[in-house]
Amino acid sequence: MANKLAVITGASTGIGKEIAKIAVREGYDLIVVADEAQIDAAAGELKGNGANVTSVQADLSSFEGNDQLLAAVGGRPIDVLVANAGLGLGEGFLVQDVADWRRVIDTNVVGTTYLLQKVLRQMVERDSGNVLITGSIAGLIPGAWQAVYNGTKAYLDSLAYALREEIKDTNVNVTVLMPGPTETEFFRRAGMLDTPVGESDKADPAKVAQDGWDAMTGRKPHVVSGFVNKLQAALSHITPDTINAKMHTGMAKPNDEGESRGGL
Repeated sequence: MANKLAVITGASTGIGKEIAKIAVREGYDLIVVADEAQIDAAAGELKGNGANVTSVQADLSSFEGNDQLLAAVGGRPIDVLVANAGLGLGEGFLVQDVADWRRVIDTNVVGTTYLLQKVLRQMVERDSGNVLITGSIAGLIPGAWQAVYNGTKAYLDSLAYALREEIKDTNVNVTVLMPGPTETEFFRRAGMLDTPVGESDKADPAKVAQDGWDAMTGRKPHVVSGFVNKLQAALSHITPDTINAKMHTGMAKPNDEGESRGGL
């Protein structure tokens, strides 16, 4: 019998790559996807552990890129989908280029939603499957100086729970992973290295990945990775959003924009 298949997006670095390593240890064949050539090197590392790994370089902000990924699956049943691909974007909203914030929305929201619908239809039809969506505790907080990104994560956090409810009478599971700041390429790519959160100590992506995998295989609705993040998530529900937004300024406002200390 063929191994089960896991499809992991955003797997060239960071949390996605660490989840791919777990899937290899658990005996899955992999299709790993990212929008950069580095995905081939990541696949090579995973193959070194004896895994059957296919890499796909595709623009997951577009329907065409997601269709390219699905074509690589070749009709094979997807047992696990990790919808992890995502982009960040720092600085004030008014100075961001339209093309930049649109790509964040198209990747995090539009492309992810399209892929989820395509794969979940197949999983529900055969009444089997596991989905892990990488949301964020950022989705619980109005993201001053990171407004578009936090908005997309709020969407994903909400979408995961909505989909879970809609398919609750099936054997298909949807879990949302809500990490906090994690030691990945995110902050460099988002232009946030000169912010308090960009300069702070961050979570180990391997630990975050394991928390997400364990929650998904345990069929839990969500997991917030890390004790401090769990506390922050809990506080976000009882703190007025005006205060949350101000506290987020203390994390995400660039240091050269004036005083930006404190934070959530």
